[in-house]
Amino acid sequence: MIRRILSLYAFLLVIVSPAAIAQTNDFYDDAPTNTLKGSGKILVTGEIEKDTVVDFSTLPQRNTIVKETRLDGGKVEFTGAYRYNGVSLYDILNNVVIKKKNATDFSPIIDLYVEVSNDAGEKVLISWGEIYYPNNRHNIIIATSVARIVPSKTKEQWPLPTDSKLVVGNDLVTERNLSNPTKIKVRSLDCNYTVNKGMNPMWSDKVRLCVNSKLTWEITQLPEDGISYTYNTVFYGRGMGIHGTSPFTGQLLKNIIAPVFTLSKESLRTGMVVVVGLDGYRAAYTLSEIVNRNDQQEILMYSKDKKENNGHFLVFPSCDFFSDRAIKAVMEINLLIPGKQE
Repeated sequence: MIRRILSLYAFLLVIVSPAAIAQTNDFYDDAPTNTLKGSGKILVTGEIEKDTVVDFSTLPQRNTIVKETRLDGGKVEFTGAYRYNGVSLYDILNNVVIKKKNATDFSPIIDLYVEVSNDAGEKVLISWGEIYYPNNRHNIIIATSVARIVPSKTKEQWPLPTDSKLVVGNDLVTERNLSNPTKIKVRSLDCNYTVNKGMNPMWSDKVRLCVNSKLTWEITQLPEDGISYTYNTVFYGRGMGIHGTSPFTGQLLKNIIAPVFTLSKESLRTGMVVVVGLDGYRAAYTLSEIVNRNDQQEILMYSKDKKENNGHFLVFPSCDFFSDRAIKAVMEINLLIPGKQE
């Protein structure tokens, strides 16, 4: 009898041993989590009511999973797969009071963006839309801890970061992942367009495609050899609510603008794109969120063949929950890109 009891005890030890229960259905928690060095706070400044130091300990913890890459000689180099834990820009900026410098001329917040920088003088730009309008919130974080996502067969151990890091979860090439961020500056687009609210009819036959405000060419029709995509959607505005459920069919905006810029670390980090309607309504996008997505929630440009109101060209961001950054009767797309462009 004693022998049977001991055998049963040994069997149970095997069943409930830590090694036996370590593996779960979560593929992202099977490696140790390491704390990243950082102050645990950040300064928020710029076009807000008052400068604020935000303490991370007062905010909820978020996490994102990332396959990190970088540009090396024009090629994409994989550097590791990680789960990052930290605080989201959504939460960091949630209680700041915006004081837009251009509010008198253009009150909507869709021309806002933020500049995140560190003490080494590096900076990256993120549009307000990326933070507060996306279908998937809290995917841009300042990481305070990290864990490897280890391949089950190769057991490859990618190098672990040591410092806190801005992590932009939707980027394909992760050049905007910035080490040790210390400041967030809220800014609005520094551009002038006459606003004619309520313009009717509103029709623009062509789109000015500019780089750093210099005209490169004019678009009078979508490329004939371009691939069309159809996105089914519920078109819902933050102010007016439901606009419709009709699908949008068009071409990827990234393909239309691709010939006029050179992809580089700097253009991904600090490139901006201004999309402007004939009535002066405009939205800020980062270049990265247009050309460098890993979620396939692309931004479409489509056209209306019939000369009706709000055409000829329109831009639809499928990545956004709200329709506010969708621009009607597009008259200009201006790429604000650092450095000389070919």
